[in-house]
Amino acid sequence: MATPGLTMGVEEEFFLVDPAGRLVYQGPEALANTADGGADLKPEMMRCQLESATGIHHTADQVRAELAAMRAKLADGAHRRGALLLASGTVPHSQPDFSVIGPGSRYQRIAEHVGEFVFGGMTCGCHVHIGVDGRETALAVANHLRPWLPVLVALGANSPFFAGHDTRYASARHLLWGRWPSAGPPPYLDSLDQYEEIVAALLLTGAAMDRKMVYWDVRPSETQPTVEVRVADVAGTVEEAALLAVLVRTLVGAALDAREPAPRTPTEVIRAAQWRAAKDGFAATLPDPATGSLRGAREIVSDLVDRHAAELRASGELEFVRSTLTWLCHAGDGAHRQRAAYATAGRLDDVVAMLAGQTAESQR
Repeated sequence: MATPGLTMGVEEEFFLVDPAGRLVYQGPEALANTADGGADLKPEMMRCQLESATGIHHTADQVRAELAAMRAKLADGAHRRGALLLASGTVPHSQPDFSVIGPGSRYQRIAEHVGEFVFGGMTCGCHVHIGVDGRETALAVANHLRPWLPVLVALGANSPFFAGHDTRYASARHLLWGRWPSAGPPPYLDSLDQYEEIVAALLLTGAAMDRKMVYWDVRPSETQPTVEVRVADVAGTVEEAALLAVLVRTLVGAALDAREPAPRTPTEVIRAAQWRAAKDGFAATLPDPATGSLRGAREIVSDLVDRHAAELRASGELEFVRSTLTWLCHAGDGAHRQRAAYATAGRLDDVVAMLAGQTAESQR
């Protein structure tokens, strides 16, 4: 099996808010207060956001440890600026203004190119990188991962509140992010030449300002020798982020081992299933990529783990994966936990407090 030898890396995006849930525009200043020790911590597009990126890892324990350490550093830096670090796909409270672009000329150019809409749907995601050998391999893997994108949306749903109200979606971020003209599930690609032709067309029309703005949900990375899956909301906890990374690595390994071509699932069908996943989160009923029949997302993921139990046991990760899935089924996905915090007293402030607490925790 290819899976045990594959490498993983995780990028996470976060909001900075004050205790009342208002965005705090001091991301670069918060970073200045962190003793980074070589950690990859950086500003995001908006000054009220921060980003972290792990190094290259082989196991869930390694990913969890670095994610926890980076979250702790970012939370401490935020605290020194009177702010809270939130791992949520959207910021819950309504905001009077959040049109403050972060440092970097590229971010300024993006804002000028896209216009005002860039300020109306600010989101935070989780991106998983799996090391592969070459861009053609990454494209072949992406073809196999396309039918799994709705399941990953459901697993990572963590953004029910936006602009001060419950959107009735588990992942409002998914819908907001989908407004970018170069976002969404990728087409089935038969060759590297076809990929380059589509990228060239996106650049020509201005839908993407540069190659890094090809925001497909799974894509070859432009900067790393990896396939990048960028479909999930930022995870509420480090365990959920590490679980996502292990499951994506498992799917990539299965794709590399596959003897049959990837199914040519129509992009429209994938997009529709992603909508269903964004609506219902981990409780969604979705097309099972293995059978095509409608099944619960939880059962689909459980069966995936069962099929790959031997390799997960060999890597020492099976107990972690199963225990985290059991906890998710009991506690609910990130969206469910946000709503549970709100239900106590009907206060978004309680959601913010819960999010800040679980963001900074090193373990459940």
